[in-house]
Amino acid sequence: MTSKQKESSTELVPVKFSRLTRRGILLGLSLSQLITLATGVLSVVVALYAGGGILLAYTAPVWVLAAALTWIPVAGRPAVEWLPVTCWWLWRTTGGQLLYRRRIVAPRPAGTLALPGDMARLREYADPATSAGMIHDPHEQTLTVVCEVTHPAFVLLDPGEQERRVTSWGRVLATVCRSGQIATLQVLERTLPDSGTGLAEWWATHGTDDDTWAATTYAELIERAGPAGGRHATTLSLSLDMKTAARQIRTAGGGIRGAAAVLRQEMSTLTAALRSADLTPHGWLTPGQIAVILRSAYDPAIAATLARHGELGQNLATAGPVAVNESWTRLRTDSAHHAVLWISEWPRSMVYPGFLSPVLLSTGIQRSFSLLCTPMRSDQAARDIRKKKVEHISDAAQRAKIRQIEDAAHTAEYHDVLQQEADLTAGHGVLRYTGLISVSAPTVDELDAAVAAVEQSAIQASCETRLLVGQQAAAFTAAALPLCRRI
Repeated sequence: MTSKQKESSTELVPVKFSRLTRRGILLGLSLSQLITLATGVLSVVVALYAGGGILLAYTAPVWVLAAALTWIPVAGRPAVEWLPVTCWWLWRTTGGQLLYRRRIVAPRPAGTLALPGDMARLREYADPATSAGMIHDPHEQTLTVVCEVTHPAFVLLDPGEQERRVTSWGRVLATVCRSGQIATLQVLERTLPDSGTGLAEWWATHGTDDDTWAATTYAELIERAGPAGGRHATTLSLSLDMKTAARQIRTAGGGIRGAAAVLRQEMSTLTAALRSADLTPHGWLTPGQIAVILRSAYDPAIAATLARHGELGQNLATAGPVAVNESWTRLRTDSAHHAVLWISEWPRSMVYPGFLSPVLLSTGIQRSFSLLCTPMRSDQAARDIRKKKVEHISDAAQRAKIRQIEDAAHTAEYHDVLQQEADLTAGHGVLRYTGLISVSAPTVDELDAAVAAVEQSAIQASCETRLLVGQQAAAFTAAALPLCRRI
């Protein structure tokens, strides 16, 4: 999908998403399917030449299994594509990597984060110029910073204002694409239990506490309703690709300090773009503020307490979970069970920009919606589009030779590629989107009910969701944490 948006007008303009590419290398078959099929064909050929029908019968389990793995679908995917997920799961199971327990006695190295799995390698860096907390991944060579953003309710605006804000957001995405140094831009929208401080502060500022019956009743209602409510919080995470920006980092002094200097330039550019889009950035989060977000994600029961007492939980070294248990379909952390859904298919028809309202405005469900945007450089995007065009044309020619009927899905994908090429030629940026929804609940039964409700809301939003089985731990870090993690 491109960052292109229509010019502002008095009416909302519907938009259309590119389809998820399901085209394979040859005749719609992926590389794993081709390898499996080639193994089965090779076993048949060897059996026929070596021993005829008898040996063909002996090798039947090989080529029958190869054919089954190639063509039999399991949960919408060929069976052979489940082999890497299953093997990785079995390897982690035998290695004891599905359980995590914090060693509360053993001290951690300074500057590290107490997070499970491969996130244990993350490092903390406090930028002295902006006081922002930067998360360094030495393996992926990225440096990530987080900004809290507030905005008015989009659905309450008139159509002309909505269209103007959509156009402005498109300019923000185009700005991210231009530098070529950004690895990932993450938009994280979370629902949190309200601690009641917001209502209490409003009453303290605007209320009239004159000991009358009305004032007393109103104060009691605020005290009771505040903690029972919920609030939405939105953050933008910006991840710098240190490998791509190596030259600029060396010019700025090298090392993590040079990377921080380069990232500060990107932060200033993004802040200016957000303000021009009528979004209000509230500064880049400090290490303590990031720690509160991490702690609240793993331990939702403590989120309201952390919000009421701002001095608690302000340490990244202790912000991680105490215990994590991963199963095939869910994840359990300190005080909640979690399940992560992947938006496998965005709307195929024309939809208006507020199409995600059923998901984002759902009540009574604690969830996190994460949109991972991967910008592509113009030259890389052009090469990728040319490659896709050649593959589409080659597949069409091959299908014509064997007299195979042209599939409408292939034609639609080819038109999407042509549209992306036209947008790129017009000067717009190209981004790859990944949508993840993390659902949390205190018990398994409540989690199943919440997941079913979110799936129904996604259907109302014309989206298709799938439960990420066998990889819930990695999916949770990408969906619920503002660290620009990929899956």
